[in-house]
Amino acid sequence: MKQDLSIVIISGNAQNNIKRCLESCTFAKEIILVAANSTDNTVKIAKSVVPNVKITHSTDGYNRNFSKWRNLGWKMTTKRWILYVDTDEVITSELQEEIIKTINSNNQPHSYYVIPRKNHFLGHPVSHGGTYPDYVKRLFHSPDFQGFKGILHEEPVVTGSFGYFTSAFLHFTHQDLNSMLKKSIVWTDMEAQALYHDNHPPVVWWRFPRMMLTKFWERLIIQNMWRDGIVGWTSVIFEIFDTYMIYARLFELQRNNHA
Repeated sequence: MKQDLSIVIISGNAQNNIKRCLESCTFAKEIILVAANSTDNTVKIAKSVVPNVKITHSTDGYNRNFSKWRNLGWKMTTKRWILYVDTDEVITSELQEEIIKTINSNNQPHSYYVIPRKNHFLGHPVSHGGTYPDYVKRLFHSPDFQGFKGILHEEPVVTGSFGYFTSAFLHFTHQDLNSMLKKSIVWTDMEAQALYHDNHPPVVWWRFPRMMLTKFWERLIIQNMWRDGIVGWTSVIFEIFDTYMIYARLFELQRNNHA
């Protein structure tokens, strides 16, 4: 039986992921796909998997308007509960059962729920370096939900209390080095812009080794990312590189705007 649930999926060029994602969502009465800058076969594949999928299109800067895109999907929802799913995520059978039990409960104690994610880097599951439980706010009772706000790290606007799920999304992030580099280019720019607009103090030379060594110590040593083997080391090195790029971009912004 289809559940009284709207699932909203934000998608760019996700032709390699969308089928697997959608097939895990078909228990919902309503599925909405926000095609943000999608130019590949994502939409075509989505229609073949879920013929009645609702689709809206948006053209913006790559990976820069998540609140807007999430809100576009929200405005198309008609069901009592709303679940947000990313194209690189899969709803497991255990998570599906927990969602159904929760939204069908007659004594609902919370207005939204936080769901853990089991992350996979480069095709391998990881569990250290802060990769688990990696909680995300995703399931909302529609009458208490008012959309998302924020650009870099969007946050839901919702009244009431929240609960935690025990079952997790499978999250296939960083599937190859090319996608990791593309994300680094976009996200380091956004992070630097955010720091700049928050009037971060001028970047000095010691900021680079300090922040990079801090990231190394936190992820590899304190959070034991080394236990995830080569994939863990690769992830840490990328995070250190990202940290360098954030502050190099910030230095560039400060220099160019105060010349």
